Formats: sequence, structure tokens, C-alpha cells
Amino acid sequence: MDDTGALLITVTGMDRPGLTARLCETLDAQGARLLDLEQVVIRDRLLLGLLVSPGVEVEALQAAVLAVGHEQGVEVTVEPMAARRPRASGPRHYVTVLGQPLRASALAALTGRIAELGGNIDRITRLSRYPVLSFEMLVSRAEADALRVGLSDEASRQGVDVAVQPADLYRRAKRLVCFDVDSTLVQGEAIEALAARAGCSDRITAATTAAMAGQADFATSLHERVALLAGLPASALDEVRSELRLMPGARTLTRTLKRLGFQLAVVSGGFTAITDELCERLDIDFAAANTLEVVDGHLTGRVVGPVVDRAAKASFLESFATRAGVPLSQTVAVGDGANDADMLRRAGLGIAFNAKQPAREAADTAISVPYLDALLFLLGITREEIEAADAADGTPLGDD
Repeated sequence: MDDTGALLITVTGMDRPGLTARLCETLDAQGARLLDLEQVVIRDRLLLGLLVSPGVEVEALQAAVLAVGHEQGVEVTVEPMAARRPRASGPRHYVTVLGQPLRASALAALTGRIAELGGNIDRITRLSRYPVLSFEMLVSRAEADALRVGLSDEASRQGVDVAVQPADLYRRAKRLVCFDVDSTLVQGEAIEALAARAGCSDRITAATTAAMAGQADFATSLHERVALLAGLPASALDEVRSELRLMPGARTLTRTLKRLGFQLAVVSGGFTAITDELCERLDIDFAAANTLEVVDGHLTGRVVGPVVDRAAKASFLESFATRAGVPLSQTVAVGDGANDADMLRRAGLGIAFNAKQPAREAADTAISVPYLDALLFLLGITREEIEAADAADGTPLGDD
């Protein structure tokens, strides 16, 4: 569209109902043609920009919109615009920034880094004020790999989280989310809670830590740890299950995703005694985990069937996607340990949640805040949209 001779009308001041309508009526009466429109309201303060083709009577148009500003008690400026430069044909990306806190100095460093990488910020949108402050920036011109590496390094220095995703249709087409369970969907590790009852906490905790960090083969480690639980009453599984707590934000996350038509899955190196009940509570569609052998009411110290290890997790992600009728490009995987790395790498979007280094290196992005519903912001969903949906169906505030 030709915008030669266009005027940019900028309106600032207290927002009030009918102001935009009044301005548009005035523009139409003056024969102006609307080319573009942007509006932002922050704490009842308005910033409104209208790009118009004025027609013939530029001075009359300017006088008319200034009169509307005086009438409405807002400040109006009118300035001529040069012909629009052709939009760069390079890639566009969404850059999501999360922090608790998110300091102005951190934003300054990140936006400065974007500029150094040749990127231009076309738009900034606030996604949430709590439990974290988060913003989404639409960035053009910069290359994806350069953005990810440069912003990841800067985010680490600033103590915030940054995600870079292509600004395309597929970002909003994710339809299956697959979660690790221990230390991701729930707080802590179920096997460590069982170890406390079996009197072998130190040995199992050390072995679990090594396995999650990728310092030991997961399947071998699991067999060794489960062997230490031999003789433990099966009732201990019920006790641990009742004591486990969901990760903060887990209910909000899963509830919101289900409203949007997502299918949900869990794939755990833990145990079906935990995941079965979790699936019922959170309306999970698909699940895979290890089964502890129980004989005469006691754990035998053995696992029934093959172990759900690193390779199996990735394989289950693929099979769940097939069953859900969803291509891998439209899947999200969330995990924290080395045994999640292949799954994170294979998903359309891999998210390392408060993760060990092997998982962080495999994932597309990492979140270090302790709120699982922060994942929603990476999908472009705002806190206001989440709360409005909860209010519409009567979900109590703070249901997590």
C-alpha cells in the first residue's frame, strides 16, 4: 500500500471511552484513509497512533484532529511521514523474557544485544505481572541461531530467562505437551521419599543426583536404587503418593492447556504408582512410567518390564504424538534431567524446567523460575487471558 504523504497522528493522555471512535469519525469526515493503527493503555494512560493518508486538505485535517484532542482533554500531535521503507525480508522471531525480578537494566542489556545482532524490535507486549514479570518482543532481521546464542549468554549474566521462537503459524499450533514428572510436574523425587522410609536416603539421593546429571546410566542406576527398596511395605507407595505436592502453577498450566484443546502426556523415569493418580487428577491423556513389582504386600526390589530411560522417553513422545494425531513439530516437551534430553531435543519445542545442564543443552529454551505455568507465556498466552477463563467457569483464584 502506498503511504507517500502519510500523516502520523499520535494521541497521549488519560484514556476515555469513545475517544478512538471520535477520532475515526473526524478522519472519515475529512476524507482521510486509515493506513495503520496501534493503541496501548498502561494504568489508564493512552498511547494511540494512527497512520492516515490525508487526501487533499492537510491543514483542515490537522485542525480537526487537534480540536478533537482539545475536546477530549488529550494531547495530539500530527507529523508528516516519509515513504515507508520496504520491510526487510529476513526472519522474524518472538523473544520472550521472564524474570523474578525483571530489572530495567536486564531489559536494557537484552534489547541492546538484539540491536548488536542486527535485530529490530517491532513490537513489545506484556504477558504477565506475576508470578513473574514477562514480555514478548517481536524481533525482525536477526538470524535465529545468533539470537539464541547471544540472548542466552546475556540472559545468564542478567539472571533472567529468554526464549526465542520463530514468528510463524506453527508457534500457535502446538497441540501435545509431554511432561517429565519428578521435579517437574511434582515437587521432589518419589524414589527419595520411598528411600526415607526404607532407611537408605543418602545412597539413593546420591545415585539419583548422579543419574539426573548424566553421570550414570539411568536404567542401571534405577535397578540399583530400586533394589535398595526390597522389603518395603507397599503401603509406603500410598503414603508417598499422598504427600507429593504439585509444582506451583501445575494446575493452572494443565487446566489452561486443556481449555485450549491440547492433549497432555507424562513420561516418567519414576513409577506408575505415582503417575496413575496424577493422570486422573490433572486429566492427562497419555502416560508411561516404571512399574514396581509387589509380592505379598511388599516391594521385591525389582522393576516389571523395560525401564523408561532416556531413549524410551523420546520414543514415547513419538508414539503419543502418533496416537494424538499430532506431528512432532507441534509437540512440547518439558523436563529437568539428563534422561529427558533426547525427548527435549526431539519435540517441536523443548523446555528445560529448573534443569540440570544436559537438559538445558538439549532444550530450545530454559525456565529457572519455580512456577510451571510460566510455560504458558512461551506460547504467547497472557495472565489476563488465563484469569478471565478461570473467572468465566468459576475457578477459585489461587487454585494452585
